[in-house]
Order: sequence, then structure tokens, then C-alpha cells
Amino acid sequence: MGELKKLVEEGKIKELGIGIVAYSPLGRGFLSSGAKMVDNLSDNDSRKETPISYLLRAFDGQSKVKDHLEWQVLEPTKVPAGDLEHNKILYERVSEIATRKGCTPSQLALAWVHHQGDDVCPSPGTTKIENLNQNIWALLEKPTPEEMAELESIASADAVKGDRYQSITLTWKTSDTPPLASWKA
Repeated sequence: MGELKKLVEEGKIKELGIGIVAYSPLGRGFLSSGAKMVDNLSDNDSRKETPISYLLRAFDGQSKVKDHLEWQVLEPTKVPAGDLEHNKILYERVSEIATRKGCTPSQLALAWVHHQGDDVCPSPGTTKIENLNQNIWALLEKPTPEEMAELESIASADAVKGDRYQSITLTWKTSDTPPLASWKA
């Protein structure tokens, strides 16, 4: 990921006409309701645990996918409470800016992603029509340069605490992807 980020910063990705789809721009629901989101999740919600424990329950021995993955951890790990409390403060800062603008934190987050450039597109996992209607509003919002800078300081990599997947990795045992040098255009 570090190399891809470097290519984006150098403008090489944009130069090639490659777009960036911002996956889960609402932090898997965190920017919809903040830290209280975790309180409303069921015990088997993947956002409360590592994706591994979620996958183990979902497949429950019925899928061949388990045969091709090396599982690093088999027990669920909860989101550290200190990380959640720290990130709650960040959510409150985003919420304050949204209130000043007369929108929701979700709408502001989508507007921020949308205004990262013509080659960037947010992809929220909208499941309800009322959320879709609210998300469309973000296309009309134009954050000021000052608001963009403030949001970027809030969402910087060193400001947000905790790993996305609790430092868990999945690796394919039988991967046969050819080396990039062998690809033909």
C-alpha cells in the first residue's frame, strides 16, 4: 500500500487515468453515529470483531475458501476501548463542522472524499433509500479550503487510532499470481 500511496502522491496514478474508489468512506458506519455505533451492533457483527471471526462463523465449514487461507488468529478480538474513545473525539470534531454547515457527519465525510479530485469516487455501502437520498446531498456540498484542511487534519493517518483489521492478515496458501514483470499489455 505504501508504494501505491507514493504513486498517487506523485500524480502517476491520475496521469494514467486510473480512478480511486474510496471504499467504506463512512468508516463502516462510524461516521454515521460515532462511538455509540458499537453499542448498537450485535455480538456477531464483523465491525465489532475481526473479519476472521466473522468469516469463520459465516462459512462455518461450508466453504472451500477456508482451505486456501492461512488463518493467523482464530479467536475474535474486540476493538480496544482506548482507540474507540480517542476516535470518538475525532467524530465529535467532524460533527461540529457538520453542524456549522447544516449537514450530517456522513454527508460531510462524503463531500470531503468527493472533493479530493475528479479521479476519486466515494462508495458508501448504502442499504436504505433514505440514506441514499442523504448521500446524494454530499455531491452538492462544496467544503471550503479551510474546512478541507481541518477535516484532513482530523482524518490523518496518525490521528486515527487502531488498526482496521486488528493487525490480522489473511494470506493465500496456493496463490499463483504471475509476477508483474511477466504481464503483457
